Amino acid sequence: MYFVGIDGGATRTRAALSTLDGTVVGFEVAGPSNYDNVGIEAARGNIGNAVQGAFRKAGLSPTSLDGIFLGMAGVASPTDRATILQMIVDLQLAAADKVHVDHDIRTALAGGLAGREGLALIAGTGSSVYGRRKDGRHHRVGWGYLLDDLGSSYMLGLQAMIAAVWEADGRGPATLLSRRVQHALGYSHIDEIMRLVYHEKVGVTETAALAPLVLETAEAGDEIANRIVTRAAEDLAYSAYTVARVLGFLGKAFEMTMVGGLVESGKLYRRMLVEAIHQRMPECQIRAPELPPVLGAVLLSLESTGHAITPAIISKLKGCDLSALGS
Repeated sequence: MYFVGIDGGATRTRAALSTLDGTVVGFEVAGPSNYDNVGIEAARGNIGNAVQGAFRKAGLSPTSLDGIFLGMAGVASPTDRATILQMIVDLQLAAADKVHVDHDIRTALAGGLAGREGLALIAGTGSSVYGRRKDGRHHRVGWGYLLDDLGSSYMLGLQAMIAAVWEADGRGPATLLSRRVQHALGYSHIDEIMRLVYHEKVGVTETAALAPLVLETAEAGDEIANRIVTRAAEDLAYSAYTVARVLGFLGKAFEMTMVGGLVESGKLYRRMLVEAIHQRMPECQIRAPELPPVLGAVLLSLESTGHAITPAIISKLKGCDLSALGS
């Protein structure tokens, strides 16, 4: 029996092939599979390439899977899930009743806490928080960059640009961010920022790329940059608090794992976020991720097809070296 976990995002798609006892025998990385970004045909092709590559790396011929769980960026609605399900059926990877689809933060939680209940927080280009109880109750906060993404790299970058224009028109004080944003975006006068944003369309990725300079400017002691980072951490901590409150975690010890570029590489931001979380929820125990999201997806592929997750399975997954299995 073979099971596959998929971690599908806007940059790449990871697939891990496992046997029933949790032994990962193949791993492959393919192109992006967020169909909002690349379209259905390209997303379907990259998912297929990732799964076929995992079989190939295992020295096996592709066969119909006994379970596949796809944790996909951008998946939120029943329509999204149905679209991904149809891709798998079209690829003939598994029967429809063996396919399960959810958002990528669910696989981040399953991997981060090795299947235990608790919360997962993602702080990267975007942001979201997801929680799940043993009895299946779950709740999510995160609505994308236009409606939400508080505490994300995108929001830090956006606030840096706002600080620059507020200094220019007199609504805000002087800040080192103005010069650093100008250098990063390459304009000679602040008036050009409107052309860049509204006509040349500085996008989500380009805006999020400004986040490191916001953190650097805050570390240099700039008051405005510090305000931006402090507010971002507080906003994201409130998102986590809300999920914990809705699911009844408050009042006793519970676990949370955090992933994403902002918390993995931004030491200042991680420290401020942890402080903001503990101020609201002193009972929250923040854990380093125990498994990567793709192995969280393997766990869910087994669980969602009715197989019990045993300590032995967890142990095998923890001992897995993905870099030794594939590209």
